[in-house]
Amino acid sequence: MSSKIAKYEGTEITPEDLRRERYLMTTYHTSLSYAWSSGVATGKYLAGLKEGEIWGRRCNGCERTLVPPRMYCEQCFRATSSWVRLEDRGKVVTYSVSYVNSDASRRDQPIIVAVIEIAGGSPMMGILHLLGEVAPEKVRVSMEVEAVWKSQQDREGAITDIVYFRPRRKE
Repeated sequence: MSSKIAKYEGTEITPEDLRRERYLMTTYHTSLSYAWSSGVATGKYLAGLKEGEIWGRRCNGCERTLVPPRMYCEQCFRATSSWVRLEDRGKVVTYSVSYVNSDASRRDQPIIVAVIEIAGGSPMMGILHLLGEVAPEKVRVSMEVEAVWKSQQDREGAITDIVYFRPRRKE
């Protein structure tokens, strides 16, 4: 007994097809509202970002400092025990140069996305963010970086309160 599987290559629906109403299309207008709680750890983290601060949580079980903070340690499964204010600098753990936008369209200028190990946090603890003020060919793993913040009045308690990280300027 043999089975045949139909192969469908699909047909693109063009704007002209929609304009001429060649396909059934229904539009629904709705209003959705919702509320959510960020929780204790994320709430303090976001409130700190609004103030220009980065916060982590300390685990007395395995002695790690978690950033972003979590109320429970995923390594030793204990409740974390204390808040730690961290520095707004760190180093690049890994990075990617992207010529593609989130909608898969092509970018003329690349963005550089990196995982930043935050100073004062445990090794390999960090945040995913953008790099700026640096050419893609100049980025290196272990490169020291510092946060560039939005102005105080423009902060809203979001990770985007840090505009990007740039190569650290030595004092």
